[in-house]
Amino acid sequence: MPGDAPGPEGEPRPDEKRESGAGGERPERAQRPGRLARLGALARREALPSALAALSGCALGLAFPPYGLWPLSLVAVAAFALLTRGRTGRQGAWLGLAFGWPFFTLLLKWLHVVGWDAVIGLAFLQGLFVVALGAALAVTSRLPAWPLWGACLWVCEEFLRDRIPFGGFPWGRLAFANTGSPFTPLAALGGAPLVTFAVALTGGLLAAAAVGAWRLRTAPRESRTYATAGGALVLAAAVTSAGFAVPVPTKADDTVQIAVVQGNVQQPGMDFLGRPMKILNNHVEATLDLAAKVKAGKEKKPDLVIWPENASDLDPYKYPEAGKRIDRAVKAIGVPVLVGALVDHPEKEGYVENQGIVWDPKKGPGASYTKQHPVPFGEYVPFRDQLSKVITRLQRVPRDFYPGDHTGVLQTGPARLGDVICFEVAYDEIPRDTVNDGARALVVQTNNATYGETGQPEQQLVMSKLRAVEHGRAIVTAAPSGISAIVEPDGTVRQRTEEFTQDVITGTLPLRDGRTLADRVGAAPEWTLAIVGVLSCAGAWFLGRRARRTSGRPGDTHGTTQQEARQEEQHQ
Repeated sequence: MPGDAPGPEGEPRPDEKRESGAGGERPERAQRPGRLARLGALARREALPSALAALSGCALGLAFPPYGLWPLSLVAVAAFALLTRGRTGRQGAWLGLAFGWPFFTLLLKWLHVVGWDAVIGLAFLQGLFVVALGAALAVTSRLPAWPLWGACLWVCEEFLRDRIPFGGFPWGRLAFANTGSPFTPLAALGGAPLVTFAVALTGGLLAAAAVGAWRLRTAPRESRTYATAGGALVLAAAVTSAGFAVPVPTKADDTVQIAVVQGNVQQPGMDFLGRPMKILNNHVEATLDLAAKVKAGKEKKPDLVIWPENASDLDPYKYPEAGKRIDRAVKAIGVPVLVGALVDHPEKEGYVENQGIVWDPKKGPGASYTKQHPVPFGEYVPFRDQLSKVITRLQRVPRDFYPGDHTGVLQTGPARLGDVICFEVAYDEIPRDTVNDGARALVVQTNNATYGETGQPEQQLVMSKLRAVEHGRAIVTAAPSGISAIVEPDGTVRQRTEEFTQDVITGTLPLRDGRTLADRVGAAPEWTLAIVGVLSCAGAWFLGRRARRTSGRPGDTHGTTQQEARQEEQHQ
């Protein structure tokens, strides 16, 4: 064969040159300068795409509260799709890191209260999921209907990130940036995953339209390109407007009069608790003041009162003075109060439970709900013995929270409420299971005092807005330092407090019994879309392998065909 012939004048064959360096040097030494040069060229070549990916990630961060520029979520998804289109899997992975790390850094900057190292570390960990997303978007971008597969991959990425590690961290889902957009009503059909899918699909279609418009520069008379670009825009508009056709059930089957007490904390930040009984006394005094106004005819008497998470900073069962103070406030107002308190575990020494307790003016403490999903490194420390020696800051979490084993459906006076504590509102299954177990309205008892005035309370409030639409339930958010709010079943925030103020919200809470389609189908849409995303990657791998076989390149390990390589050269 021609490739086996020796070179002119007895020179070794090209393959022999590759096997031995000049002067008998080892091949690695001979190739090292070339590798460094290639790395330098790679860095220069990828500098602009990496910078654009970082800017796109920051744009996605601005789509979330406290900025709330939801159209930027479409821009960011479209830009990320364009940047990864036609790239290799490894290039897509790098762009995923360049996109994801800045995005999560901006989104989670409220963690700087704990330390900027926590912000950077958690942002990097979450960014690794976007690394996989970038690689998957790159390898599926050559498939027909690539915006569809890309949207499924966004759902798949969130599916994994919501579950691993340590139960997952759902912050930063595309759905949570679109709680006041045309996509929001879709939550009533398929929950947060369907909203994410619609946003990602629209962004991908906008990217497809941009690709078609770019091609028109070189082929302005191609009717097929016009049809492709125009069709993508029409489909993007159709997906965006689809939410307007979704009925959002809001009619109340019954109502109750409620009061939400925000007692305030001694100080913001990590040491918000201050001296013992301070926070409890704040809520007791605010409730006593409400009782006095009711007696004077200045306020309508509520049917029930809601206190936030950690309203009692002492275990009311263990410390009689705490129990007596709560009992005084409950007897004064004369209706059941849902009290948030930390309670020692009755059987497991050293563990504490985060509870919502129904405190009756006649019977005292009764039914309770224990938070099912404690926050890792905030409410419990995984591998405590090992990590605490390395990260001394973890010693500020002296005891681990013990998880509950059932939903928080509690009969609170005349209302059957569903208690969801703090970050649990971010997880799909906990609010959904609570509604399916019979909750007629949802209560989110939360404590954001550590992260007050950082944007975190706003990020959590919009989750309540989405859940209200998803489940057709009014939602009460109660926080000791704000933001406390009443959210209508259509996601409208009817009333809300300011942060770090003592305040009481009173109003009529609609109760509903009907379930939305999202409640009935559960996690099926998310599983389906995630599986389709995985299958699209498998299909791209199979087609790429078959293309390499037909092109006669069985040794290609870079995942590109000859045509792909030419496209990459043009891109570079």
